Amino acid sequence: MIAYLKGRLVATTADHAIVELNGAGLQVNCSAKTLASLGPAGEPVLLHTELLVGEDFLRLVGFASAAERDWFRLLTGVQGVGARVALAILSTLAPDELSRAVAAQDKAMVARANGVGPKLAERIVRELKDAAGPALGLAASGAGVAPTGEGATRDAISALLNLGFKPAEASAAVGRASEELGDGASLDALVRLALKKAAR
Repeated sequence: MIAYLKGRLVATTADHAIVELNGAGLQVNCSAKTLASLGPAGEPVLLHTELLVGEDFLRLVGFASAAERDWFRLLTGVQGVGARVALAILSTLAPDELSRAVAAQDKAMVARANGVGPKLAERIVRELKDAAGPALGLAASGAGVAPTGEGATRDAISALLNLGFKPAEASAAVGRASEELGDGASLDALVRLALKKAAR
């Protein structure tokens, strides 16, 4: 797993950036909001990343923040949402805006993204409602304030993902465990309870 990429920005296009790292130029697909945040060519950049692996491709996707990457994982866990649609949504809505839309079940806000129709938008807000709050360390109001146990929560989600759970399933299970255990819960306790919640 490539957690992040730190290098020099060579160029940007409408949908990706070229980042030079140790003499190699890496193509990194990004949302429009991430691309806009990178600054001019020649400047150092740090991108949180997700490596997509298919039968005939390897694709690196970059994000300006860990929160945006987490939303990408959640979105692509929804049936009918691939990487391209997830990036289109994140090009339209920042993580805190997406959190508010899901918490309020505002499908119209999600449907503003290119390639997202009303039915898909409704499925997204419905399936991610339980996962969008505590599991991502986001307040229901969308303020984006992380609770004390954010690190353990993120690590617990990662642990469930490594065990084969889908992003939405992992986030929902960890979210329910976090609510029950409260702030300051250990990683071990979160993972154990989340596995029990997921098994129900």
